[in-house]
Amino acid sequence: MGFVSTTDGTQIFYKDWGPRDAQPIVFHHGWPLSADDWDNQMLFFLGQGYRVVAHDRRGHGRSTQTDSGNEMDTYAADVVALAAALDLRAAVHVGHSTGGGEVTRYVARAEPGRVAKAVLIGAVPPVMVRSETNSGGLPIEVFDGFRAALAANRAQFYRDVPAGPFYGYNRPGAHISEGVIGNWWRQGMIGGAKAQYDCIKAFSETDFTEDLKAITVPVLVMHGTDDQIVPIADSALLAHPLLRHGTLKTYEGLPHGMCTTHPDLINADLLAFIRA
Repeated sequence: MGFVSTTDGTQIFYKDWGPRDAQPIVFHHGWPLSADDWDNQMLFFLGQGYRVVAHDRRGHGRSTQTDSGNEMDTYAADVVALAAALDLRAAVHVGHSTGGGEVTRYVARAEPGRVAKAVLIGAVPPVMVRSETNSGGLPIEVFDGFRAALAANRAQFYRDVPAGPFYGYNRPGAHISEGVIGNWWRQGMIGGAKAQYDCIKAFSETDFTEDLKAITVPVLVMHGTDDQIVPIADSALLAHPLLRHGTLKTYEGLPHGMCTTHPDLINADLLAFIRA
């Protein structure tokens, strides 16, 4: 564990486990979480002999609680700094939700040799918000509601999201884990409110269309059909055709947080793609 300093003085917290000469797998977390959201995957791939790296996005987790730079270009630049500091080469970048947007922007612009493959899980590209050019997106009022709830009572909002749609715990017959809900809340609350507020605009309004088209490495797109946070019809099903070397894998009835609710299934498919 350690910190990387960016050009604007932000301290980015990271975990770096495993042999330094092994192929790196870099995990990018969703909003408003931290590198801890990847504990299961990091332990699994560490056991498979990989070098595993995960960072807390600026303003999230243990990184600096920034009041500026909370947008996708700077997020990607922070990953550039991380990759350079840790000398990450031929890495596989795995991004969930907002982290999928971060991966998309970074990989599209990465220095040659830095990236071997990418994985987008329940990811936000191409663009979430509804507009004249994206009629199937979610209305801006949805994201305004997120901002209002965060500002009014962040602690309660960060309880309601994981207890409801994030893990599909609002579905009949769901196997609810209070530990998972509490861990989501814990991760969210240690981050900065301003950065997390700004990040809502970053994950909802950023258009990744050109980034997706520019990526030349193989990309696996994984998405649950019952994702209530990032609906599949306006994300994975649109992103996949824009990729030069994309593979789409859907999961019937699985929620947004399927890496946590179904880790054995997700880990096996990730491993198969990375090894292929």
